[in-house]
Amino acid sequence: QVQVAESGGGLVQPGGSLRLSCTASGGIFSRYVMGWYRQAPGKQRELVATVISGGRTNYADSVKGRFTISRNNAKNTVYLQMNSLMPEDTAIYLCNANLAGLEYWGKGTLVTVSS
Repeated sequence: QVQVAESGGGLVQPGGSLRLSCTASGGIFSRYVMGWYRQAPGKQRELVATVISGGRTNYADSVKGRFTISRNNAKNTVYLQMNSLMPEDTAIYLCNANLAGLEYWGKGTLVTVSS
């Protein structure tokens, strides 16, 4: 059983930065496509970014140029560096590990962007 856990959320002012971390244990981390999703109050869950083992990344248009996803396979960890944060980035951020359609989710970490 793969266990996924996020950390690093919190309160940040508009224009600020935050780095989220996610560890996935119990499986072969390097085989998973790792992704960050978010869900704002009253809205559907949406994809933020994904990264495959070789490092190729994919981003939602709303975060391109501001967020960077990366992974360290030796540490079983994926990161989301978030810069130039805006109030509309406020959401619960969830980490996802995907292996050929078999998905594992963390419980999420809350990011609040507010002055």
